[in-house]
Amino acid sequence: MLFIEYPKCSTCKKAKKWLDDHDITYMDRHIVEDNPTYDELKEWYIRSGLPLKKFFNTSGMLYKEQKLKDRLSEMSEDEQLHLLATNGMLVKRPIVVTDDGILVGFKEAEWEDLL
Repeated sequence: MLFIEYPKCSTCKKAKKWLDDHDITYMDRHIVEDNPTYDELKEWYIRSGLPLKKFFNTSGMLYKEQKLKDRLSEMSEDEQLHLLATNGMLVKRPIVVTDDGILVGFKEAEWEDLL
């Protein structure tokens, strides 16, 4: 299992504690130092079944600075995926990648269902 996080993110810290409390083994990956690639994001997006907007960190400063709330609707999915691949701070976190599914963000009930 791959756990993609930004270590200073409070939600990521909560999610990591939840994994540790449940004795779930994972590989840790820093989302800024090792940003997800276009191909990874595309695969996760398809496998997750989620709308692509769910992969954006809509509360992040970079999202707001780039006025993406207004711009995303004008961009193709391909353009959005390429944009996400440019900077880990644009990507919602944490992301969990397992053989059984993809989790974006930390919602305890969803995590219990998949993990």
